[in-house]
Amino acid sequence: MSFLEEIQRRRTFGIISHPDAGKTTLTEKLLLFGGAIQEAGAVKNNKIKKGATSDFMEIERQRGISVSTSVLAFNYKDKKINILDTPGHKDFAEDTFRTLTAVDSVIVVIDVAKGVEEQTEKLVAVCRMRKIPIIVFINKLDREGKDAFDLMDEVEQKLGLTVTPLSFPIGMGYDFQGIYNLWEQNINLFSGDNRKNIEETIAFSDVQNPELEKIIGQKPADRLREELELIDEVYPKFDRQDYLDGKLQPVFFGSALNNFGVRELLDCFVQIAPSPRPKDSETRLVDPKEEKMTGFVFKIHANMDPKHRDRLAFIKIVSGTFERNKPYYHVRQKKNLKFSSPNAFFAEKKEIVDISYPGDIVGLHDTGNFKIGDTLTEGEIMSFKGIPSFSPEHFRYINNADPMKAKQLDKGIDQLMDEGVAQLFTLEMNNRKIIGTVGALQYEVIQYRLEHEYGAKCTYENFPVHKACWVKPNDPKSEEFKEFRRIKQKFLAHDKYGQLVFLADSDFTIQMTQNKYPNVKLFFTSEFE
Repeated sequence: MSFLEEIQRRRTFGIISHPDAGKTTLTEKLLLFGGAIQEAGAVKNNKIKKGATSDFMEIERQRGISVSTSVLAFNYKDKKINILDTPGHKDFAEDTFRTLTAVDSVIVVIDVAKGVEEQTEKLVAVCRMRKIPIIVFINKLDREGKDAFDLMDEVEQKLGLTVTPLSFPIGMGYDFQGIYNLWEQNINLFSGDNRKNIEETIAFSDVQNPELEKIIGQKPADRLREELELIDEVYPKFDRQDYLDGKLQPVFFGSALNNFGVRELLDCFVQIAPSPRPKDSETRLVDPKEEKMTGFVFKIHANMDPKHRDRLAFIKIVSGTFERNKPYYHVRQKKNLKFSSPNAFFAEKKEIVDISYPGDIVGLHDTGNFKIGDTLTEGEIMSFKGIPSFSPEHFRYINNADPMKAKQLDKGIDQLMDEGVAQLFTLEMNNRKIIGTVGALQYEVIQYRLEHEYGAKCTYENFPVHKACWVKPNDPKSEEFKEFRRIKQKFLAHDKYGQLVFLADSDFTIQMTQNKYPNVKLFFTSEFE
């Protein structure tokens, strides 16, 4: 296959939603269709020891939630599909925001009973800001839930989307009989037997056909015809360009747990979803078709295998081809590196690959060279935009609980911070370490991983801070800045990269500080110009 054909067949997307809407289950069912796994592990059912394919950390198995993004790939109908399954829990939203920089489109999963939830709103806002094409999958149709039209209204109002259904349910909950696929004009009947891996479909091009009554009954048939007429009148026709521009969002209905409606979603997805898209760097727009390799690190995962202290840096290839054993330029460190065993992820297996194309995600073994946002090129000096650190919302002092293990603790904190699990701030006046996180659950994860992966124990102490503000003075030598540093010295710290940070105890303090020192600028993300 030619280079261009390889790019055309790539589909790299993220699955996002509120916790418990069924993302991980949907991911598994997609892998099942791709023939990448033979059986799916029920995520909620603790009797099955296997657990879901994509939840590999111990703490995820205990809690039944995903806390870190996993990367899975499979082939389907000549397309190479890369899925990034993101955590839904709001305490791990930062990982999800960063993952959204590496995808070309997303599927948003919505629970039929709960409708649009708060976490979904935040994530979709990020997608809209970046104009990422979105497909909506309304899940759990075999349970009692909201009316399909009400749900689509809610999606439009709360998420600010313009939707058009490409499949539609016949009944819901106890009366659920199947779905009518508007995209392919056929009916998929629901048998309720989830032991069958793949359901049968009946081609049905004309809903006026009296055969319909025989299949689903008189009342449901009449109702379906009315609903399809209504869809025709109310919703815009699907237009692929509008979808690609982020102006129109197709909606599918189904039940991922019962493997129902997933094939319809996947078949349509491989036809309409974008192949790798151009990406903005600080100097120029990079097109995937360019010959020279560029890529960036959007995630670092330490200790994928606790027996081997290994860290993997996940790199999204933006342009060109990434080849094994070929030297690439690490822009931030200004040096060449080469990689003898780049990993690709194929369902639950990691395998070493010789060549990767734009859209692919490659895992590189890392001995501490990478941090999130790093760019690799063939010599060009550039860096990709849009992978910031956000101001944390929780702050605690971290203390060493075992003086004999100080070295292990430092190493553990260092590596977990590189991974982007949380942020480390060191106070200027006494060098005490403060960990800032987006959500409180991360403290548990850090404590658990420090103990189980690094053999170090820590305790926490509350530290009353409201927000971390990155500081940028107009003139570092000015009297104003010197006074700011003197007055605020107790609240000044450095982040991991040595940038000055002001730890403010309230919104009021931030306002007062900005009024009093107009030439000292404060930012809530670490990426500012």
